[in-house]
Amino acid sequence: MTPPAPAALAPWPIGDPATMAPNAERDDLRGVVRKLLAQSASHEDVRRATETERGWSAELWSTMHDEMSIGAMAVPEAMDGAGFGLRELAAVLEETGRALLSEPFLTAAVAVQAVVHADPGTASAELLGALMSGETVAGAQLSSAGGLTISGDTATGTLTNVIHGTSLDALVVTGTEDGAPGLYLVDLRKSGVERVALQTLDPTRPCATVRLDGAPVQRLVGADRLDQTLSRLRDFQSAALAAEHVGIIDRLLSTTREYLMTRQQFDRPLASFQAIKHRLADLLVDLERSRSAAEYAAEAWDRGTEDSPLATAVATAVCTDTVVRAAHEAIQLHGGIAFTWEHEAHYYLRRALGDEALLGSARDARARIADLVGIGSDVRDSGPTEDKE
Repeated sequence: MTPPAPAALAPWPIGDPATMAPNAERDDLRGVVRKLLAQSASHEDVRRATETERGWSAELWSTMHDEMSIGAMAVPEAMDGAGFGLRELAAVLEETGRALLSEPFLTAAVAVQAVVHADPGTASAELLGALMSGETVAGAQLSSAGGLTISGDTATGTLTNVIHGTSLDALVVTGTEDGAPGLYLVDLRKSGVERVALQTLDPTRPCATVRLDGAPVQRLVGADRLDQTLSRLRDFQSAALAAEHVGIIDRLLSTTREYLMTRQQFDRPLASFQAIKHRLADLLVDLERSRSAAEYAAEAWDRGTEDSPLATAVATAVCTDTVVRAAHEAIQLHGGIAFTWEHEAHYYLRRALGDEALLGSARDARARIADLVGIGSDVRDSGPTEDKE
């Protein structure tokens, strides 16, 4: 299997607004997914799914793959995929984030891309087909820390904070073989695998410690292409997560607005008070800013433009900050009822805070922006200055 060639640079200048033009097909896709999730994944459905042993709904997972082809969406047609890109997948992930689904769609999408970008001859079409169909549920842990020791076709080591680690069939992870780093796919269904569920803040993104002792492993990417591939995969994950965050922000704003339009104080809806209007307006501006950043990051990744890493870092910084702020605002504006853990707004807050800890903070993203524009070392080296008389 040969990975797709990098996309040519965009014919328009970097940052051209043409990349953000409305797209009717993506709007229709978003609407279809929202309708499906409204019928099959209410907040009560999500809560029930998180309380099961698996932690998510196998039925909804199958439906999304069978009816929406979510696993094949960002895979080239030459590899029997749907031939779309991250921009289309992001439209779907925006809706899965809006519904706060607990299914491992995000991490599975990263695993699919790892196989798509595997070295020629190292990943089979059968493997990719099983991932695209959802038959094999794979995830990815792309941090360089905690890599595995590879010996032949087996892996040994301990991985911590593996998202959906108790329910995955396979995991994409870094490892070292004879001193050379690489990217590998570990089969978690065989012997030599021990999983320990962890107590997490966010019940919709469960984590586990995974201990491997001679677990079967398959190399995807060798040392010569590892840095380039990891960079692309991490940007893909960050841009996809930004899309999820846009969906969460949109949901929090809409439900908070609806509540404030109906809740009465002094014989007037709370939303009619100017102080409340300003806070809602600020959230709307934040939402549109986040959506623009996330959509451009996805477009830049698809086209392989020179500013793709920077666009992804900007989207991460903007969307991570905004999703946390929106969750706090939703809790405050809902009043006393939202200060209970059982309220829907608290589930969104826990997702926002959990994502920040597991998948990168806005501060990390801003540090990367500084590095990409060439001022990172200057900022770190300058340090605080002392006032002098």
